[in-house]
Amino acid sequence: MGWGNTITRRLKVFSMALLIYFDYKAVQKRVQWVSTTKKSATWTKTHERNARRVLNLMIELEGLWVKMGQYLSTRADVLPEPYINVLKQLQDSLPPRPLEEVRGTIEKELGKPMSDVFADFVLDPLATASIAQVHRATLADGREVVVKIQHDGIKEIILEDLKNAKSLIEWIAWAEPQYNFNPMIDEWCKEAPKELDFNHEAENTRTVSRNLSCKTDCGSGSISSAVDVLIPEVIQSTDKVLILEYMDGIRLNDNDSLEAYGVDKQKLVEEITRAYAHQIYIDGFFNGDPHPGNFLVSKEPPHKPILLDFGLTKRISKSMTQALAKMFLSCAEGDHVALLSAFAEMGLKLRVDMPQQAMDIATVFFRQSTTASEAKENLKALSDQRERNVKALQEKMKLNKKEVQKFNPVDAFPGDAIIFMRVLNLLRGLSASLNVKIVYLDIMRPFAESTLLGSLTHGQIPNSQWIYDSPANSDVESKLRNYLHELGSDKILGIQVCAYKDGKVIIDTAAGMLGKYDPRPVQPDSLFPVFSVTKGITAGMVHWLVNEGKLKYEETVANIWPNFGTNTKELIKVHHLLNHTSGLHNALGDVVKSDPMLVCDWEETLNQIAKCTPETEPGSAQIYHYLSFGWLCGGVIEHASGKKFQEVLEEAIVRPLHIEGELYIGIPPGVESRLAALTVDTEELQKLSGIRAGPGVPPELLSNVAQMASGVPVLFNTLNVRRAIIPAANGHCSARALARYYAALATGGSIPPPHSADSKPPLGSHVHTPKFPTAPLKKKKGTGKKKCSTGNLQDASNSDKNGYSQLRTSDTDDEAAATAAAGSGSRIFSSDKILDAFMGVGEYESMVHPNGKFGLGFRRYSNASGTLRFFGHSGMGGSTGFCDVENNFAMAVMVNKMSLGSVTRGVVRLVLEELGLPVPDEFSTSGEKGPDMVLNLAPPEQQS
Repeated sequence: MGWGNTITRRLKVFSMALLIYFDYKAVQKRVQWVSTTKKSATWTKTHERNARRVLNLMIELEGLWVKMGQYLSTRADVLPEPYINVLKQLQDSLPPRPLEEVRGTIEKELGKPMSDVFADFVLDPLATASIAQVHRATLADGREVVVKIQHDGIKEIILEDLKNAKSLIEWIAWAEPQYNFNPMIDEWCKEAPKELDFNHEAENTRTVSRNLSCKTDCGSGSISSAVDVLIPEVIQSTDKVLILEYMDGIRLNDNDSLEAYGVDKQKLVEEITRAYAHQIYIDGFFNGDPHPGNFLVSKEPPHKPILLDFGLTKRISKSMTQALAKMFLSCAEGDHVALLSAFAEMGLKLRVDMPQQAMDIATVFFRQSTTASEAKENLKALSDQRERNVKALQEKMKLNKKEVQKFNPVDAFPGDAIIFMRVLNLLRGLSASLNVKIVYLDIMRPFAESTLLGSLTHGQIPNSQWIYDSPANSDVESKLRNYLHELGSDKILGIQVCAYKDGKVIIDTAAGMLGKYDPRPVQPDSLFPVFSVTKGITAGMVHWLVNEGKLKYEETVANIWPNFGTNTKELIKVHHLLNHTSGLHNALGDVVKSDPMLVCDWEETLNQIAKCTPETEPGSAQIYHYLSFGWLCGGVIEHASGKKFQEVLEEAIVRPLHIEGELYIGIPPGVESRLAALTVDTEELQKLSGIRAGPGVPPELLSNVAQMASGVPVLFNTLNVRRAIIPAANGHCSARALARYYAALATGGSIPPPHSADSKPPLGSHVHTPKFPTAPLKKKKGTGKKKCSTGNLQDASNSDKNGYSQLRTSDTDDEAAATAAAGSGSRIFSSDKILDAFMGVGEYESMVHPNGKFGLGFRRYSNASGTLRFFGHSGMGGSTGFCDVENNFAMAVMVNKMSLGSVTRGVVRLVLEELGLPVPDEFSTSGEKGPDMVLNLAPPEQQS
């Protein structure tokens, strides 16, 4: 271009930007003193004046600026009408390049005279765009074609324009921090130069054509056959010349012709949207530039869309495709857990934990499109929503107005997602320019679902990848993996199995998928919700406090927790809580039934349960405390220790066993991407009608067990519940963390040697409480604010409701403590009688109900001879953890497809029988079955 031209272009761009900026600033101040009518007229004139300035400069400079103008001209849903009316002129042909230039490029690229290639070449171009112009022609063999010829010297101009655009965006972000478009321009700088290689465009065109023409042979056919578009055939290509099949069509901005031919514009845009949904979610390969100039409409009924110009085409990985589909469906369902998980999977990193605001912003991209006439109202709605989000951010981060303008809640924005959002915005602009409304959630949903459900691929996970790729630790593990393959995806969605024998890992297997709509493979560090398995963890915390001298089993609860001593609860002792004999088996049941989200309020549930009245005399009857157990024990834990529940969990169990990041009761922000999602085995659910209540199960619980079993997954998949402290039902852990816990309990508290080195990532390698990236915001002196463990600037006293923000003082100290604890001879219990306490035998036998199923907090199992040598706890749906004291064996099974436990029982029996170990009665073929007391009394014929 030469330095002279480069400097001239740069000066023109920045001079115009400054002129427009100061014009708007001046009007902004002036309209404060005029009437509403005059204000509207003033703004209209200002928009028209500056739109003409922009148009004239873009036509003069050509290159990238024309392309940018074309993009802006499609945003009738958000831009003022004067800009749309003026800039849409750029969708028509620009001044054509001289024929001599066109001829020279063609003959140089094709290596022969034009007359040898074309029987006829129409001199007047069909269109002249920012990068090339298009002529109609007839090949020597008689085929009708269009020839796309790149402008001479355009490559240098585009590259220079990208630099100027980058500088301009950086200046705008500095002047108006709320308008920071740097991530978008960065991605454009990376992708735009690809448009300059027409060989690249030719191959893209062929690929998209193959993908969209694929019918029933690609899979089910139900989705792909719904896409009905036309794409011209590629005849020949070089670096700067592209010859395509000629297709006679109507331009989208030719409204008169569209009306004359009777084109259904609503159906047209819906079909284009389907085509893009297929490209994005099914193919992972899509055109990133769907502006009106890149489409025609066939003149013959049914007036199909003709897709053109695949220069800016983006290929995304399978994992990114799944993450984008997951983001879409999470917005459709309002699922905050899935949304945050999708963000993590696609590489979008946030600096602040604000799930509702994140959902609001993400949903903007999938909202129903608006017509051009509604642009003003749409702009106001978006502005109002932005103001609400900024206010929430300001309150969350304790920032003043100036600070919040400079605070960017996004730490990293993936380029793939930027192009994806640009496509959605262009599609929205397309519908607005044609004055039709499109419900994107309805049109795109089947394609997103098919990606996650695998209906257009060969199975959900390739058979070779169904079992997580890790070395088998033993022969029994190899046999277990064969057994899991035999069960297959009909019975298993996702599963983890881990077992310790004599302190060593003999099984550590993960298989299947994280969820029905999450086809990522289960890994050893995936976190499963385990329901009543949590009770065994909570019970361990109570025993730890007794071992530490902070608590006694015989102590009355009211002595520890003064507010508890009301409504005839004065005689309830700690061991009554652990043994399910306090008489509070239905406590809060009615309250939670009327207000399910009460379970998310830790302090209020403790207050409420302290006011409850027992239904039976303490110690007189053992009736399963299905939900109240956790709050009763949790209240005792906090009052006896003087610490938050989460602090005791870390101190007593997590850090000593070095299982950081893989055992929680209520998850902290930042681990969502490792969560398994629950679903229900519908066939098993039908069997619940045969369950009858017994003496150990509250009749109130079984009266609606079928309804509960179908509703619980929905409730416990929500973010609020998963973050809540519910110590009876809301544990999230990996099988290897839970198995390690029971391996320690089996020996009375001796910490096993480090977990298997073959298990990747290593157990304990995750930070237990993830930190958000520190925002680039300088702290003011004297504000009384400091950085807490979340890494965000916030009031030091503003701890997280679940107690996570202040748990850690030093990661170095924690690491040292964990390393020391994992050393030889370390224990988490010092009492030599702790095993008797777990099972309620020996000197503790008087504290448990005669012949009851529970010891002190743990479900105790008998072997074939009736000896109590097993204890543990299972959870509704099938997950379990237990140990065999006599044989120094511990095992954990995690599942996310909730059932009556047939998969778990089969796994447990196979492993124990292969090892020659006795099978606890809960998992045997003849004993009482059911992975949780709720499902423990189903008729034998329904419990195979």
